[in-house]
Amino acid sequence: MPALVLTRALLLIGDSLAFRKVTQFTRIAPSQGNVRFLSSSGSLTLSSLGLKSEVKTVSANEKNKLQQGISTIEVPKSREKKRVSGNKQGLIKEKNPVDIMTAPFAAKSFSELGIPPLLVERLEKEGFTIPTDVQAAAVPTVLKNHDVVIQSYTGSGKTLAYLLPILSRVGPLKEELSDGYETGKKIDIEAVIVAPSRELGMQIVREVEKLLGPANKKLVQQLVGGANRSRQEDALKKNKPAIVVGTPGRIAEISAAGKLPTHGCRYLVLDEIDQLLAFTFREDMKRILDHVGRRPGARGGESNSPLVKRAARQTIMVSATVPFSVIRAARSWGCDPLLIQANKVVPLESVTPAGSVNIPGTPSTTDSSSNVQPMPDVQSLPPNLQHYYTITRIQHKVDMLRRCVHALDAKCVIAFMNHTKQLKDAVFKLEARGMNAAELHGDLSKLVRSTILKKFRNGEIRVLLTNELSARGLDLPECDLVVNLGLPTDSVHYAHRAGRTGRLGRKGTVVTICEESEVFVVKKLQKQLSLSIQACEFSEGNLVIIED
Repeated sequence: MPALVLTRALLLIGDSLAFRKVTQFTRIAPSQGNVRFLSSSGSLTLSSLGLKSEVKTVSANEKNKLQQGISTIEVPKSREKKRVSGNKQGLIKEKNPVDIMTAPFAAKSFSELGIPPLLVERLEKEGFTIPTDVQAAAVPTVLKNHDVVIQSYTGSGKTLAYLLPILSRVGPLKEELSDGYETGKKIDIEAVIVAPSRELGMQIVREVEKLLGPANKKLVQQLVGGANRSRQEDALKKNKPAIVVGTPGRIAEISAAGKLPTHGCRYLVLDEIDQLLAFTFREDMKRILDHVGRRPGARGGESNSPLVKRAARQTIMVSATVPFSVIRAARSWGCDPLLIQANKVVPLESVTPAGSVNIPGTPSTTDSSSNVQPMPDVQSLPPNLQHYYTITRIQHKVDMLRRCVHALDAKCVIAFMNHTKQLKDAVFKLEARGMNAAELHGDLSKLVRSTILKKFRNGEIRVLLTNELSARGLDLPECDLVVNLGLPTDSVHYAHRAGRTGRLGRKGTVVTICEESEVFVVKKLQKQLSLSIQACEFSEGNLVIIED
């Protein structure tokens, strides 16, 4: 009898130890057929994601290689676990579990990102062989059907970061052709891309057309303001595009007329999302958000539920700068969105006001409940830029611009002014001194603006004088110098202006020409952006740095 009691006691102790070992892991609800486990440490690793389950042990050298190639994604401790009341077994379950696939941050080719071979061939044909950091992080994450906010500096390849996963599922380049895809066959609109300006919208269309090729270029349709609306509606009816790119006003206008059926749309992209939050776009954006990807039956209170949002569409938001207003909007419009930066993917819910992204002048403290560190504004700038400022009187600024261009031997220059009426006078002064120049602003017609940009790309125009219109989305890789004749209003505008040069790893220079009374503004921008803006002057055809 004592032996039997002792045996039962040992069995009970063994069961208790085994149960404790099992409960060190939290089971996450299956996603797309996969069961994932989250370690109690709060870190998603390769083994917990099931990506390298066949590897039993890893040597020190192999571990270093894995750490260089793949980064883990941290889940804030505040969201790590929650004890469920009434559970007698004491199981620990996570509240709002996050299912994140680790991105191949060190990808050496686009084929590693999971996009179709035919799309990889088109990229190589266009000269794209190695993905940028933000592309390597964004493409696999978007392909996993997550709603995302993509943030990276201007010129880092954000457009391809969302176009590649869309074209992997939409159009003739997708890997599996459902229903025998045929050119000219009736296709529902599957992706809507919204841009705040005509220039950015037309630029996105050109990128899509390059990848689709001449035979399938009709599958993308631009709907931008300033163009004939009836012609755009006729093109929609005739071409049956799968992708629509446009400005908020024109998209909302055609949608309200019943000529743009988007209820079955799979993707909604909001490019330059911080600009789309402007008051002038409020009504148009409301209609777009209420109709794109909202299938009949998902109305009333049900349309705001996370399950309906996930089933209805995938929302992708993009910008070089992400203030906390964008974080709030993304939480409202998306379903458990992720914040994607170069070499980093984190849940958007973990970003707090104290640790928010790119809010000029905010303190650098971090909320103790968040593992996300505040990101300096300098991450919104291309890495290979030199920043300078020089002082002169207001009536001499245009002449200082001319001397700056000659001293730096710049071939392709964009100069920013704050008032449209100043542009024509500046162009006249430069041309009087033998320098080819042109003005670009919103009052010009679409045809004139397109002609000016074409001449600028071809080198027929050396200096392009413009206002804030060209600070966003204008992709001119040849630009080697940006000059601020009028000071930007804040660090966000400075970052977007500066991003017109030094794109995709190239070198560039940014010069701010200011009056003596405006130097304090430059110093403030320098502090907010955490970068060095050196004082200089242009003497005898050379740039001379002045020690402060």
